Amino acid sequence: MAAALGTSPTIVEYFEGEDFYRCGYCKNETGSRSNGMWAHSMTVQDYQALIDRGWRRSGKYVYKPVMNQTCCPQYTIRCRPLHFQPSKSHKKVLKKMFKFLSKGEFSRGNNEEEPMDSQMDDAAVDDFVLKSKLDIQSDHRPLSEDYNEVVESEVKEKEENLETKETKELNQSHAKREKLGSGEPSRSVKVVPSAPKPGKGADLSKPPCRKAKDIRKERKRQKLILKSQTDKLEGSQIQHEPQSLPSEKPKLNQPKSVEDFIFDTLPEDAAHQLEVRVVRSSPPSSQFKATFQESYQVYKRYQMVIHKDPPDKPTVSQFTRFLCSSPLEMRKLRLRVKRLVCLDEIWLQAENPPEGPDCGYGSFHQQYWLDGKIIAVGVIDVLPYCVSSVYLYYDPDYSFLSLGVYSALREIAFTRQLHEKTFQLSYYYMGFYIHSCPKMRYKGQYRPSDLLCPETYVWVPIEQCLSALESSKYCRFNQDTKAVDEERIKELDQLRVLYKRTVMPYNIYKKRQKGPSDEAIVQQYADLVGQTCSERMLLFRS
Repeated sequence: MAAALGTSPTIVEYFEGEDFYRCGYCKNETGSRSNGMWAHSMTVQDYQALIDRGWRRSGKYVYKPVMNQTCCPQYTIRCRPLHFQPSKSHKKVLKKMFKFLSKGEFSRGNNEEEPMDSQMDDAAVDDFVLKSKLDIQSDHRPLSEDYNEVVESEVKEKEENLETKETKELNQSHAKREKLGSGEPSRSVKVVPSAPKPGKGADLSKPPCRKAKDIRKERKRQKLILKSQTDKLEGSQIQHEPQSLPSEKPKLNQPKSVEDFIFDTLPEDAAHQLEVRVVRSSPPSSQFKATFQESYQVYKRYQMVIHKDPPDKPTVSQFTRFLCSSPLEMRKLRLRVKRLVCLDEIWLQAENPPEGPDCGYGSFHQQYWLDGKIIAVGVIDVLPYCVSSVYLYYDPDYSFLSLGVYSALREIAFTRQLHEKTFQLSYYYMGFYIHSCPKMRYKGQYRPSDLLCPETYVWVPIEQCLSALESSKYCRFNQDTKAVDEERIKELDQLRVLYKRTVMPYNIYKKRQKGPSDEAIVQQYADLVGQTCSERMLLFRS
């Protein structure tokens, strides 16, 4: 299959389950455990199959947590962008970005928020031998502040100020009337209501003022009554006029989509200009090479400020190994992407894009350019059925824009755009969902979304998983007790092996193998990758 597509086959070197190591989420020194393999090359089809079995890549290192042994089980999560509707907090972020771009206004409140994938895995390989264990550095940044309470408090404060003002004016009016009789206490002064001057005081000939809250309730009640009457009238018309054509009135009050917010037209005198460019990172395009140093400097600042790394740790080699190197083979594909035009792998917004820009599957950097400089970079993989978010880093000076949330919404919109011309590509993978770590639950707020069952590898809506996760860190989500892993390998004979530069099935390799048998390790590898991948990928044996 790989040869037919014109790509190199997947070649991996498997490492059996490593010792326990420090967990980046709960800080348990010996709590985390995973299996891993080094991918010398990998097709996008094979990586799609692997992430659908709980694997994930960091550079060229591909790993899978041992779910029933690790202290903080990490469940693969995917969002269904075709049915996604931004929540109130998502809309706040999108509106905040639009306001900043159009007017240059922003609020520097509590804007702590997360990168889309906060797990950093640093693996080094030399002569096919893994020399360093995973160096997991977790970013426990919570989801950016939901500003609903702030907005509600501002509205309430305005209402209270209005009511206080009206009450004060009313009291002053009463005080003036009482003052008229203060000089002659033996006589009662009858105050005759008189019309106040326009805009001053309360008109005593009218009913007293009501609270704004009561007025809103009354308006809402009137709307409901009016709507009920309208529905009854329309129903009556349908019954008495069966021959009439169905109404073609446009639907009112339709919720705005994420694209409506992102691609809203900025005014001509906008304070800032935001441009999103997608450049291929592996193999590196000319645009990626031209912007490498600027992108690296943003990453370095991000690691030092957000992750508190010392200045000598975020090196160029570490940045390249972690976020630029990829085992995924580039595969070209003709796609038509709305509002985008491809210029040598740079996609820019355009009013009338040409049809069919040439792009493809593989690994990319999605660069956010604000007024001509990079302020954030989202690392993504474009696969046959999904866009997979790998990592996000940004300039800490722009934390107030909630770039973690904003980039996730941009990537959801990007997935929807790709789906328009490539209907199989319809999911957005957000990495791992870690319910046992409260600060890492934010990914569950991008709904509808599903979690991957760690035993049967079927997708289950997250709503059906949460109650079980409250009771136990590790859960089997598939409620069918008879269900099993359909991809579990039954025999190793057809597993493909790369041995002494020769591709052969495992049954032939066993006959040529020298030294002790490695069947137990090969069996473990086959169980983890599944039958399809084991018969398609090449397992390197030395």
